[in-house]
Amino acid sequence: MNTPCFNIGAVERDTGLSKDVLRMWERRYGFPTPDRDSNGERSYPAPQVERLRLIKRLMDAGHRPGKLIATPMEELTTLAPRRSVQATTNETAGTDELNELLALIKQNDGTGYQQAMLQRLARQGLQRFVQDTIAPLTRRVGEAWEDGSFEVFEEHLFTELTKRLLRQAISSLAGGNQGPRVLLTSVPDEQHVIGLLMVEALFALEGAECIPLGTQMPLLEIARAASAHKADVVALSFSVAFPQRQIPGLLQQLRQVLPAEAELWAGGGGVQRLGKLDGILVLTGFDSAISALTNWRKNHQ
Repeated sequence: MNTPCFNIGAVERDTGLSKDVLRMWERRYGFPTPDRDSNGERSYPAPQVERLRLIKRLMDAGHRPGKLIATPMEELTTLAPRRSVQATTNETAGTDELNELLALIKQNDGTGYQQAMLQRLARQGLQRFVQDTIAPLTRRVGEAWEDGSFEVFEEHLFTELTKRLLRQAISSLAGGNQGPRVLLTSVPDEQHVIGLLMVEALFALEGAECIPLGTQMPLLEIARAASAHKADVVALSFSVAFPQRQIPGLLQQLRQVLPAEAELWAGGGGVQRLGKLDGILVLTGFDSAISALTNWRKNHQ
């Protein structure tokens, strides 16, 4: 049976590794070792794509690429973050409903998942639904993807269905007119959008005017958008998968090009261990995000 092969664009989308990085590794480390198709273009066998995906996951966890590329696949698998059985048992005690929601994703029952989530939304209200359902579910899915108990397509199904639910809930809210005007986005290579949608939902509930730009915006484009929209606040989300060492520099670069009157807020799992940064407000959770909104209003009455 023929081994499936993928062109370099597909590998870039699948692994999160840029074309330039793939070519550089090929020259420097001798891996990957793509074949050539009938047009002379690079063609990557599926096993190499799987290895590249695992290397990218371990890089995000802080490992060095050169060492990872030289490590056999069997050893790479053992390096992948694993959660202890005891810890998992303790965490899942008393959370049967969340387990049932994850089970629906594992069963590929998207309709059942949506119906169950809509029932929880009606029962909890949007604020509690975000804080008590979507936030812990998102953490669990991330952990399950890291330890290999969730397939990539299952994580994508969860993400797409949850994004749809949040956007529908946000669209049902009256437009905010109390201020501040908040521009919500993420930096290049940060593709996780659920964190942005959760914060947008909470801010919209508080009457803020939210301007969603989606993910992976170049820094200069964020600055241009902030000027064009006369944004009072630029709010960025960083997931735990984003390389933490890059975050302070990115925030400081963005702060330099933003309009002076626009505040810069950063939240998400990726900023939890950041220290104080001049001119940047680090949001450590939903409560701190709402407090930041309240304080902005007090300071701009």
